[in-house]
Amino acid sequence: MPKVKRSKGGGEKSGGGAAAEAAAVALADQILQADTIRARGRVKGRDVRSESDDQYVDDRLSRKILQQARIQQEELQTEYGLAPEKKKTPVTVLGPDSQDADSDEEWPALGHAGAGDADAEGDSEVVVDADDEKAIEMFMNKNPPVRRTLADIIMEKITEKQTEVGTVMSEVSGHPMPELDPRIIEVYKGVSKVLSRYRSGKLPKAFKIIPALSNWEQVLYLTDPESWTAAAMYQATRIFSSNLKERMAQRFYNLVLLPRVRDDIAEYKRLNFHLYSALKKALFKPGAWFKGILIPLCESGTCTLREAIIIGSILTKCVFLTSTRRYSLSHCVAYQTHCLRNAAMLKLAEMEYNGANSIFLRLLLDKKYALPFRVLDALVAHFLSFRSEKRVLPVLWHQSLLTLAQRYKADLAAEQKEALLELLRIQTHPLISAEIRRELQNSESRDVEVGLTAVENMD
Repeated sequence: MPKVKRSKGGGEKSGGGAAAEAAAVALADQILQADTIRARGRVKGRDVRSESDDQYVDDRLSRKILQQARIQQEELQTEYGLAPEKKKTPVTVLGPDSQDADSDEEWPALGHAGAGDADAEGDSEVVVDADDEKAIEMFMNKNPPVRRTLADIIMEKITEKQTEVGTVMSEVSGHPMPELDPRIIEVYKGVSKVLSRYRSGKLPKAFKIIPALSNWEQVLYLTDPESWTAAAMYQATRIFSSNLKERMAQRFYNLVLLPRVRDDIAEYKRLNFHLYSALKKALFKPGAWFKGILIPLCESGTCTLREAIIIGSILTKCVFLTSTRRYSLSHCVAYQTHCLRNAAMLKLAEMEYNGANSIFLRLLLDKKYALPFRVLDALVAHFLSFRSEKRVLPVLWHQSLLTLAQRYKADLAAEQKEALLELLRIQTHPLISAEIRRELQNSESRDVEVGLTAVENMD
């Protein structure tokens, strides 16, 4: 005889007794008949804080937190092609109004988005002084050379190759020079439409492979760089500065980036944020930046005061040009960059003066680089060449001479100081000339230091 099953409650279950009664009673009635659930008397303890226990972040730490958050936000917006809103900088006057004669501080920022203003950006409006702009225009080239665009150079190269190389190839191999496939032309015409409307996001893969092509200039011409948006120009600069060799990057900077920057400044009296970021990103190749942007801009003879202020501000802000700590593991790169800066200063000093040279020379001199004697001699000869100048020199020229006297007064020879003091009698400024004279007269000369070193070596 099998065992009788027992319920969990201990009662016996027969074929129809208890189970039938339990099934007949509803679940709600069973809950009501059973003992109610007793709530436990557990109460979560909360820390009672008094007003004196509240701790606040001080003002200094709050400013640092907000500053870092603002920097991260700008980096994210730049990465995704969204321009952050910039506040316009307060209006300042070009050149100093007054300065303590005993102080060795720097002169105020140049212009309203000045080259020495660390907070000014290229997209803020630059208002220059009318007198200074008129003084610089006197030294501009009256017959500037015709600007050659990428399209002109590409068409010229295509014509040359079709006439010369094509003839040689047809004579040697019996086949004419190959031309671009119509499908490739159609693809990059479509890329041109995308870049003309680009705001943010990914670029077409067909555009990213252009630096790897042997005829990259010809393919780049198909994308019509003149129709690119400012955001597309920034992304293109990132790609070409990273993947092209220095000589090729120099051509891209000179033929595509620089004309676009100058046209934007001339039209809007300021520089678009993305184009300004493109100029800073182009410093990834410093040699290409100097040879493709700075030197051609000064050699053109048509660089305006506004262009010099905006482009010169990049020399002040970018850490890449002010310090070589980032390249502590690669001293060769640091030494190469140092040589490029010296070569750029030597080139600026030897070329024909056009007004903008003074801004760039002053900014580079303010970096306090260790300059070789050849560069210092060229700088002194640059200023001494104005002894017979009859035109009124701009304030920027006197400021750059003052910067040379302040930063490198101990590296100048006695004869050079005497020649500069004689120059001050011809080219004078009511506020700056006296300060230059004081710096030159109250400092040791290079000859004295060399003589003392020779005596010490003899001892």
